[in-house]
Amino acid sequence: MSGLDIFLFGVFPYICLTSFVVGHIWRWKHDKFGWTARSSEWYERRTLRWASPMFHFGLLGVIVGHFVGLVIPQTWTEALGIHENVYHAFALIGGLAAGLVMLIGLVGLAVRRLKTPAIRLATTPNDKFMFAVLGVVIFLGLSVTVYWQLIEGGYNYRESVSIWFRSIFYFNPQISDIAAAPLLFQLHALSAMFLFLIWPYTRLVHVFSAPVFYLWRPYIVYRTRDAETEPGAALTPRGWEKSELPGQKTSKR
Repeated sequence: MSGLDIFLFGVFPYICLTSFVVGHIWRWKHDKFGWTARSSEWYERRTLRWASPMFHFGLLGVIVGHFVGLVIPQTWTEALGIHENVYHAFALIGGLAAGLVMLIGLVGLAVRRLKTPAIRLATTPNDKFMFAVLGVVIFLGLSVTVYWQLIEGGYNYRESVSIWFRSIFYFNPQISDIAAAPLLFQLHALSAMFLFLIWPYTRLVHVFSAPVFYLWRPYIVYRTRDAETEPGAALTPRGWEKSELPGQKTSKR
């Protein structure tokens, strides 16, 4: 285990986590008006209608797959009767499908920004850099799946990469486990950590913009501005109007 391994897999993860947490706090305090994805739906909708759902639903599948693979220990799934071969088969099919859907969605969003003049002018260097990093992370993740699970016949990352990942949150990183993993796994892990490093300073912050406060937001009261609301005018009592029958005049309650 070299000094580079110690830095990349023992120190760098905490730099990224610190940046992720502190960066979001800083961004919320100093850039609330910039806490947005800067919607461009007004300029182009046709591509956005399929690219955005594909990217976001693909991302959701990727997150679920990584949570199960990295956070839940292998012994837990085996205790539930899920054999490792069965788990890897589902992980291969589900991970490959989610990754491809996410990649297609990202490509669609990127091409849309390049082809639509108004959106291209509104795209900042920060946005381009973020798209590039996302593309690298997704490409490396798919490469890991295709090469090691399809071509090479499988690699049990739950006995190495997953152990290292969980140990980071125990503040006792098992660097030797990730250092012994194949290079593609290491590169994918490093690119993902770098994504978390830059996350708070990009439009990705909109992930944490769920309108939760709408649940207890006070009602908005609307008032009409008809003739009856003019100063000095008699107000009509509120209520439903009675149905008008033949020979009768309509009156209000």
